[in-house]
Amino acid sequence: MVIEHIAMYVNDLEQARDFFVKYLGGRSNAGYLNGNTGFRSYFISFEDGARVELMNKPGLDDTEKPLNRTGYAHIAFSVGSKEKVDEMTLRLKADGFEVVSGPRTTGDGYYESCVVVFEGNQIELTE
Repeated sequence: MVIEHIAMYVNDLEQARDFFVKYLGGRSNAGYLNGNTGFRSYFISFEDGARVELMNKPGLDDTEKPLNRTGYAHIAFSVGSKEKVDEMTLRLKADGFEVVSGPRTTGDGYYESCVVVFEGNQIELTE
């Protein structure tokens, strides 16, 4: 079995799309709009076939997203090496994103950092 895609609702579709394209090398489709419901989405595709669907629709409930919560915690991206984890973490920090952990080697052997990106969502960078 393969995960086909991960979907997330966001307030600002273009900001979220631009993040995945600019920082993580994703490729965006042209987008979709359902004129009857106001639902909009973009699919972001990555080199290995993974995809993220970014979605928006009128009337979303946008509650606070504390770091310690139940549900999905983050999306992890393998960037290829410890050096690339370090480089990407520094780049994101320089661009104003909050680094909440790392870069570091975890107790289970992962070299990673975790960054809060758009709308309180976390991205984990691994080697």
